Amino acid sequence: MSIAAAQKRGFGAFLWDYLTTVDHKKIAHLYLVGGGFFFILGGLEALFIRIQLIAPENDFISAGLYNEMFTMHGTTMIFLAAMPLLLGLMNAVMPLQIGARDVAFPFLNSLGFWLFMFGGILLNCSWFLGGAPDAGWTAYTPLSAVSPAHGVDFYVLGLQISGAGTLMGGINFLVTIVTMRAPGMTYMRMPMFTWTTFVTSTLILFAFPALTVGLFLLMFDRMFGSAFFDVALGGNSIIWQHLFWIFAHPEVYILILPVFGVFSEVIPTFSKKRLFGYTSMVFATMLIAFLGFMVWAHHMFTVGLGPVANAIFAIATMAIAVPTGIKIFNWLATMWGGSITINSAMLWSLGFIPSFTIGGMTGIMLASAVADYQYHDSYFVVAHFHYVIVGGVVFGIFAGLHYWWPKMFGRILNEKLGKIGFWLFFIGFHLTFFIQHFLGLMGMPRRYWVFLEDQGLDTGNFVSTIGTFLMAISATIFLINIIYTSVKGEKASADPFDGRSLEWAISSPPPYYNFKQLPLVRGLDPLWVEKMDGKNNLAPAEPLGDIHMPNSSILPFIMSFGFFVAGFGFIYQTDHQAWNLAIFIGMGIALGSMLMRSLKDDHGYHISKAELEREAD
Repeated sequence: MSIAAAQKRGFGAFLWDYLTTVDHKKIAHLYLVGGGFFFILGGLEALFIRIQLIAPENDFISAGLYNEMFTMHGTTMIFLAAMPLLLGLMNAVMPLQIGARDVAFPFLNSLGFWLFMFGGILLNCSWFLGGAPDAGWTAYTPLSAVSPAHGVDFYVLGLQISGAGTLMGGINFLVTIVTMRAPGMTYMRMPMFTWTTFVTSTLILFAFPALTVGLFLLMFDRMFGSAFFDVALGGNSIIWQHLFWIFAHPEVYILILPVFGVFSEVIPTFSKKRLFGYTSMVFATMLIAFLGFMVWAHHMFTVGLGPVANAIFAIATMAIAVPTGIKIFNWLATMWGGSITINSAMLWSLGFIPSFTIGGMTGIMLASAVADYQYHDSYFVVAHFHYVIVGGVVFGIFAGLHYWWPKMFGRILNEKLGKIGFWLFFIGFHLTFFIQHFLGLMGMPRRYWVFLEDQGLDTGNFVSTIGTFLMAISATIFLINIIYTSVKGEKASADPFDGRSLEWAISSPPPYYNFKQLPLVRGLDPLWVEKMDGKNNLAPAEPLGDIHMPNSSILPFIMSFGFFVAGFGFIYQTDHQAWNLAIFIGMGIALGSMLMRSLKDDHGYHISKAELEREAD
């Protein structure tokens, strides 16, 4: 059922529809709303950080609150903003691109979202319950193991719950792509966004368990008296760094690979050309993912692993530049000689190329183990990281939202507001972070609450803070654009951008069953193949018949709420044994919901052939 129809039935019905939905398109909306909320929250935390650093020896916020701000900014932006926004785009687009009617496990898809949402809410409850995490987004031991109060406990439980949801999403997408592609869609006919979703899901499958193990060990150290990271009792605090970075470096590619897929859809569409070097792009994606697991210890050059280990990780890190360079040259070659349309989605894609290239270049500088002793934990690293994550991931998310917004919501985002928002963000981004390279080279350490006068750092920090405000204004304009578009926006046709892949072959927004008949795929860019043959529609691969659909369910919401309640019990049981009751109640709710799901037969429902024929009329 469409959003408009749900709204006509009243807000209560609309809310219930979204609380119980297992439709991948509505779950995509939930991910975008949840991720957008946390993006705003993380942006506000960034503003507080930069206001504190606008002038030397500032006292805008206290040292303790500053530690909480930069910890929560990093944690929120990585785990609760970038990841869910990308999962939202994957949910909205990938099943349509492969000609599927939904994902393989719709119930699991809903459970994945609600686990993410309740995990994020639990983490942010720490602000109101005695203090947020304050050990940095990396939560290095022994600092995180001995951090007072419960801030780090909220970090541990919040990320455990949220991470379980992400892991479910990765498994679900893998199974969907392997088993549910439309007839004729071989692996080497899949769109690049589907390929990057597939490879990203593989990374999630292998990377997230390392984080889960590390968080469990930290949880037992803090809550149950174990000593995995306590050197005095025979533990090893460096093991946390290994476990964390075995997850966190692939996490960078979990974030960047999907937006590589976005650009590989946007650039060919608005260049009116097939993606240059499709096969090399596929293998470059795989190589980036493989090498991404081989380089985690380049974050640990200063730990003392020794020259052999440092050399191996330095060489592997530099090697990643090769497949990444292949992608950048292929995007440029796609545009070469094309009939290029410059709109908002294309502007974000064009802005990405130089911005991300700068991030890659500074990454090669950091890959030198000898030079890293100078760069390490300075603002040079802050600048590099943000050039990759903001200049890559955030640019890609905005490009994807502008490109697929008509498909998701049936309206085209306002181009004038979109272009103003892009230029403000682009200028603000480079003002903020480019100068931080030089602040780092001048000796400014990261994570410091204040800097002193007469160190040559005043102007750079002032300019950096001004840039942050420009990015905040740009994000506000994007929100205004969404509101304006929903009220007065131009209604979108099925194919407003003259697209090349399957999602543009059905109405905008798509019907709840996606495809009346599964399409027959006759080549790469299947819709474009049909257009070149003078056909407006895809040939069906099956006769019109009944369509099986899954039933909605409130159980994913209830199950996730149970883990949320149990999380509070685990956090506070160290203060008083009575909190064990919250553990039993919460786990009882979650396990009871699982039991109900297991014992109750739920065969879904069928949309009859007659009903489909009536809709066609």
